[in-house]
Amino acid sequence: MYLIVGLGNPTKNYSHTRHNVGFDMLDAVADACRVSVDTRKHKALIGKGVIGGQKVILAKPQTYMNLSGESVREIRDFYKIEPEHILIIYDDISLDVGQLRIRAKGSAGGHNGIKNIIAHLGTTEFPRIKVGIGGKPEGWDLADYVLSRYSAAEREALREAAGQVAQAVEMIVDGDIAGAMNRFNGKKKAKEQS
Repeated sequence: MYLIVGLGNPTKNYSHTRHNVGFDMLDAVADACRVSVDTRKHKALIGKGVIGGQKVILAKPQTYMNLSGESVREIRDFYKIEPEHILIIYDDISLDVGQLRIRAKGSAGGHNGIKNIIAHLGTTEFPRIKVGIGGKPEGWDLADYVLSRYSAAEREALREAAGQVAQAVEMIVDGDIAGAMNRFNGKKKAKEQS
């Protein structure tokens, strides 16, 4: 069994902001495998389904980003899921909008949601898909930037990324994280011509 978690903040105020790209990408995965993520359980909205013959739980923690680990740990403990079968999808400001970076493990890299998950799981050995939200413009406060919304061109890049994330999740659940990394890591999105 796999647990696939998209990180974000609950409530409509945060809907479709940069920091909530994990929720948006999880919705794309849910659509691709026809799973409704609407059951309130383990401090999250969850849905159960099958991807590539493997049972999966899709989850959107409702704890707010900085406490995401509380929900992830509860689900892990309840279903006895090994860390290498816990896949986290979240935002990364060091990547261009819509660019993916898949890793089998790693540090938090300054991301508070991941820091909290590492603290609750007691390990950094879980796979993740980072989704680029673009770098903070000069003069912007980081908190304001990650809670801002996308331009039309950026939304288009994210639509393309959503399809790639759904494919990457299928490959990872199928045991081919190396293939997913080779296929999707480092693909630059076309920037607007100036």
